[in-house]
Amino acid sequence: MADTTRTSARDFLVDVKDQVQKITWPDQEQLKSSTGVIVAFVVMVALIIFGMDLVVRTVLELVGSLFG
Repeated sequence: MADTTRTSARDFLVDVKDQVQKITWPDQEQLKSSTGVIVAFVVMVALIIFGMDLVVRTVLELVGSLFG
């Protein structure tokens, strides 16, 4: 069961400070590498969506020209 005791704002902020100090921040090289991976992934997904859109649009235009 969840702990339903109330804590003060000061206690909350102390806990937040403790948790932030436990974070292991990436160094600049890791950050650059991760950013590159994310950008590459976003571009790849955008190209896939573009390709799917192109195929669907072409098929719909073809079907429309046959029955239109």
